[in-house]
Amino acid sequence: MDALELLLGRDSALRLQEPGPDEAALDTIFRSALRAPDHGRLRPWRFVVIPRDRRERFGEVMADALRLREPNASPEALARERQKALRAPVIIVVAAHTKPSDKIPKVEQIISTGAAAQNIMLAAHALGYGAMWRTGPAAYDATVKQAFGLEAGDAIIGFLYIGTRVGGSSPLPRPVPEEVVAVWRG
Repeated sequence: MDALELLLGRDSALRLQEPGPDEAALDTIFRSALRAPDHGRLRPWRFVVIPRDRRERFGEVMADALRLREPNASPEALARERQKALRAPVIIVVAAHTKPSDKIPKVEQIISTGAAAQNIMLAAHALGYGAMWRTGPAAYDATVKQAFGLEAGDAIIGFLYIGTRVGGSSPLPRPVPEEVVAVWRG
């Protein structure tokens, strides 16, 4: 696939199903992630793969975290939270493990991790898979971080859901460059 075709064609899938990426595809996906810009070579990226057979357990973690955040959460809300874990055959938790640095601010380390997440999305697309990037309250929840072995200061950048695309893409219109680009005139 041509690089520009890849960039211009990538979008978020609405629904995903089996098959998801196998070990060889995941290796390629992670090798792509590790090509993200990394000022100072701090390597702030952390990736946790939630394989097919652990998705229900992930759903329980999500529901438990919701229950702690919202003790009056309805059974329906807890069920919806559990179902999020079944959106795709493979889920990758992308987190930034930032390091104190006089030269490289925390924000640059988080941005580097976001670039690694984007590389994952692009590599999945290049390999013929659909993907979606989600966050939500669980991404900022200490209980969820702890379940994945992350430290309190780590930032979950997103939950990347990867599998075979079912149906279309997100119907949201894309902006055109004229809407977001300005030329500085000094």
